[in-house]
Amino acid sequence: MTTTAGRRATSWPVVFAVGAAVGVLGGMVGLGGAEFRLPLLIGLFGFVALAAVILNKAMSLVVVLIALPARLSAVPLTELGPHWTVAANLLAGSLLGAWTGAAWAVRMRTATLYRVLAVLMVGMAAALVATHLTTLGSVGLSSWVRLPVGVAAGFGIGVVAAIMGVAGGELLIPTITLLFAVDVRVAGSLALVVSLPTMLVAFARYSRDRSFAVIRENLPFTAVMAAGSAVGAVIGGLLLGAVPDVVLVPILAAMLAVSAFRLARH
Repeated sequence: MTTTAGRRATSWPVVFAVGAAVGVLGGMVGLGGAEFRLPLLIGLFGFVALAAVILNKAMSLVVVLIALPARLSAVPLTELGPHWTVAANLLAGSLLGAWTGAAWAVRMRTATLYRVLAVLMVGMAAALVATHLTTLGSVGLSSWVRLPVGVAAGFGIGVVAAIMGVAGGELLIPTITLLFAVDVRVAGSLALVVSLPTMLVAFARYSRDRSFAVIRENLPFTAVMAAGSAVGAVIGGLLLGAVPDVVLVPILAAMLAVSAFRLARH
């Protein structure tokens, strides 16, 4: 494989294996794993920050598209139907947040984007710990308060997901549980329903920037790693619960923290 767009030369099996490892890690905690893939795109494969974010977004979109039918077969639309207002509430903010976050990312200086990504990864580590090692209940807000709070939360999640190139499930699931008192199993499917259009909006905004050419220049790389991520996510899903959260989650959170430290110094 030749080196293009700042990527270090490597082999297709390595690219697939890295994608699969990311998918397994994410799948074991019920996520897509994009937050683990981003620092590898920068540190291991040598992409600059914005290029890595755009590639991560493209791969995350593929993984979500593959995961959505399987998720809907486990939690059918008839079960999601009564919660359509939850998705609509969050989408009202997340779509605007995704466009805004992508617009900010393409305008940031590279050094600033590295630091922002580092801070967001620490936040992802904290969200991972809070979601899997604590019991989340509903905050019990009235409907009149919950509506604007849901829009604001959706906006923030859309911004973070766009800047990091992730689906945002690690933030959407606890938000849906806390604000709307929805069961975690249903919240996971609702998160996919919200994240897909949110990702498409961010993708559309990134497509207007010249940096978007990184996808065309690295299409085989993107396809191979996305395929590995999808396969890994399936395997990780089958291994869900094989390693207790109390053991696995602190390790994953520490990995994110270390990656954040390295990004901040990049």
